[in-house]
This record gives sequence, C-alpha cells and structure tokens, in this order.
Amino acid sequence: MRTWRVDPAPQKVPPVQIQLTALRIEIREKHVRTPGVKMANVKLESRKPMTIAYIEHVGSYSKIPFDKYFGQLYGWAKENKVMPGFHPMGVYHSNPKVTPPEECKTSIAIPIYGKAKPSGEVKIKKLPAMKVASYSHKGNASEYQRSYDRLETWIKEKGYVLADCPIEIYSKMPEIVKGETIIYAKIMFPVKKK
Repeated sequence: MRTWRVDPAPQKVPPVQIQLTALRIEIREKHVRTPGVKMANVKLESRKPMTIAYIEHVGSYSKIPFDKYFGQLYGWAKENKVMPGFHPMGVYHSNPKVTPPEECKTSIAIPIYGKAKPSGEVKIKKLPAMKVASYSHKGNASEYQRSYDRLETWIKEKGYVLADCPIEIYSKMPEIVKGETIIYAKIMFPVKKK
C-alpha cells in the first residue's frame, strides 16, 4: 500500500488525494482496532503435542529475566545433547488482572527434541495436542494487553472458552526502538467449544 508523506509546509492537495487518504484511514480503522500495533487476524490452529524444558518463575510478568532463563535453557539443552526448538516460549499460569504481581506464575520454556532428564531449575513436561486461538503481536509493550483483550473477545464471540493457560511464542527477542519496548510474539489461548 502506498503511503503519503506529510510535508510541514502547507500545500494545495488535490481533492482525489484527500479522498484516497481518508479512505485509507477508514479502512485501517475498520481492520486494525489497536493503534500503533501491527496485528494479523485471530486464527484457530491445531497444535501437535510437544515436549518442553522449562524454568518456573514466580513474580511480576514485567520483571521476568528472559535473557537469563533462555540462556540457562539453551545451555542445558546443549549439555544434555537434545535439540532445542528455535522459538522460546512462556506459559502464563496466573491471570494478572486478579493475581498480585508478586504471586504470578510463569513457565519460561523451549521446545526440545530427544530424551533428557530434568536437572537443577530445568524441568521437563509434555504439552498435549490442543486447539488454540492465536494472535500475532508486533508492537509496543504498552499495547500488549490490548492484543490479549482482542483475542479474549474473539474467543467469546466465536463460542469458545479457555481450556488451559495462555502460551506466548517469541519469534524474536524484545527490542528497544526509540525508547519503547517492541514485542514480537504469537499469543495462543488453548480453547474448546462451550
């Protein structure tokens, strides 16, 4: 889609250009309800079972030391000669709307292929096959809750209920752009029909 540059100096703008710009804004407002966030549509997916290695974290979701945990998990996988999956993930066991931040529970995880035994902080479990409603988020951390809200709304509107804890798969580590934290994640809610 072609975008129009806005110059600081006032110029005469042809009426057709104004109409096209207004049409683009209207289309964007209808299809992207969250300003500042690039999001795909909600999708319903079937996920295969997978084995994960994980570390449990208790505390505020905003203070999870992802770098530390991912480093430990990938180091553990190398030591135990198991093939790690490419994308790390988080399983969020607590609802931060009702659970005090210091009591929120998370499993920071990586998929693994091969057999290994848990050791130290690293535990292993198998996630079952599941149907998930998924939503991709690429945007400011401050807009993240809106992505969750939109996914929850879709689930209710389509006649589903949550079947288990939300899972986030990180396609890329968060980065700081112009002072804002940008998150790249696929948010997945395991669901079942009412």
